[in-house]
Amino acid sequence: MARRYSVTGRVRLVNMLMGFLNRIGLTGALNHTLITLGRTSRKARSTPITLAAVDGRRYLVAPYGPVGWVHNIRATGIATLSRGGHDEAITVRELPAPDAAPVLYHYYTTVKITQPYFDVPDDPAVADFVPIATHHPVFRIEE
Repeated sequence: MARRYSVTGRVRLVNMLMGFLNRIGLTGALNHTLITLGRTSRKARSTPITLAAVDGRRYLVAPYGPVGWVHNIRATGIATLSRGGHDEAITVRELPAPDAAPVLYHYYTTVKITQPYFDVPDDPAVADFVPIATHHPVFRIEE
């Protein structure tokens, strides 16, 4: 059974720290702050995110399920990636489950802190990610 994600005080603190480190560029190349527009408020919402890079393409992965940024980006199809004082406007396209599975597998094997949130067997194969892909949306960044 996959762990359920909840925003606790500890999570807020870690997100604030990661946001600060992203702003000053002291995080890994795939770590950014994702800025979306609230789907009803139209206010800018930000969250730290780790991108997946597979076969020369970049992806936004929702390891914790359809959280706020997922709903916001589904509503607009656009967002901003921010890191080290540089902002990049992006357009994204959500992938269907069969296309998302290899990206989820890659993310699962490289961003290990998120593994408890995926309901897959120990030592999973790419095929194990197809049935859960709808619970972990993946968006391809259009270049």
